[in-house]
Amino acid sequence: MATSCIDTRYRRVMLAANEAFNSLDNLISAARLLANLLVMGSGIMVRAFAQAYRQALATASISGSQLLRPIADASKSGVAHETAQNIRRGSKMMAEPEARQVLGITEHSTWEEILQKYDKLFENNAKNGSFYLQSKVHRAKECLEEVYQKKAEGNS
Repeated sequence: MATSCIDTRYRRVMLAANEAFNSLDNLISAARLLANLLVMGSGIMVRAFAQAYRQALATASISGSQLLRPIADASKSGVAHETAQNIRRGSKMMAEPEARQVLGITEHSTWEEILQKYDKLFENNAKNGSFYLQSKVHRAKECLEEVYQKKAEGNS
């Protein structure tokens, strides 16, 4: 009887130890999983920062004097070109060719045609478009308004 009591105690101790090892094994697995996630996440972040840094260096490689002269290469990205134009002008004023392109008009369009296009595009974007496009349309009209006012003053 004494041996059976010892056997049951031994079995209980072994079961408890086995459960402890299983929970320890689960804990180690969770730690490995967490470590893998951290390593993968940090690798992704490092690659993203490296790409952003390379892009910043490429953007910074354009010196101030290059930004101040007209950009002849039209193959550059639209954002870089627009940024260079904004620096050259010293404001967020839209360029006349871009304004004409936004409104979809030609150089020979009348002011009435411009206003019709503006009203149509502005209303369409107010109903189901985006605020960004609506503001682009408004800036295009402002730009062309200045151009046409200068033409009117020159003709007077």
